[in-house]
Amino acid sequence: MKSIYKSHPWHGIEVGENAPHTITAFIEILPTDTVKYEIDKKSGYLKIDRPQKFSNVVPAMYGFIPKTYCGNKVAALSTHPNIKKGDEDPLDICVLSEKEIYRSDIILKAIPIGGLKLVDKGEADDKIISVLQGDELYSQYTDIEMLPSGIVDRLKHYFLTYKNLPGDTERTCEIDKVYGREEAHKVILTSIEDYNEMFG
Repeated sequence: MKSIYKSHPWHGIEVGENAPHTITAFIEILPTDTVKYEIDKKSGYLKIDRPQKFSNVVPAMYGFIPKTYCGNKVAALSTHPNIKKGDEDPLDICVLSEKEIYRSDIILKAIPIGGLKLVDKGEADDKIISVLQGDELYSQYTDIEMLPSGIVDRLKHYFLTYKNLPGDTERTCEIDKVYGREEAHKVILTSIEDYNEMFG
């Protein structure tokens, strides 16, 4: 019966046989979106989370890695004193590509090159940074330190400000560190362990 129904993007799609070197990503949001979409965890369909109130839009394709979970093991990877737990969501991923993709609710193959150790209200909320497999421009970058600094700064700025309202004096999120490919691989594998422990 499984074969006649659409797979749940979180639980029904494989992370990829070459993970963590090449992984499957499910894309929820595009840089052109003025509405923030996210997966409905129960049904597996995309839902509207909220309209983007301001001009701050995600600077890359954004989604998550199937069959991952940010739980206690992912949280334990951080040395940040304020982290109490993982955010209990699948592991987030940004995918860089020179090509404009015109729709979300898709899967693609991505190559992780690093990540941002984001802390959101005491929760570990890592953002894996990757490039689209086969992309003519971005496939030359194999580690985040090779990216132009402006691209990394743009990603950092988005995640530091995307939850803040004008006039807020305190940031909701902070970035503990920017890490490279090897640590990104470790975070991905650990999130798979968290997933297996949580969901079996």
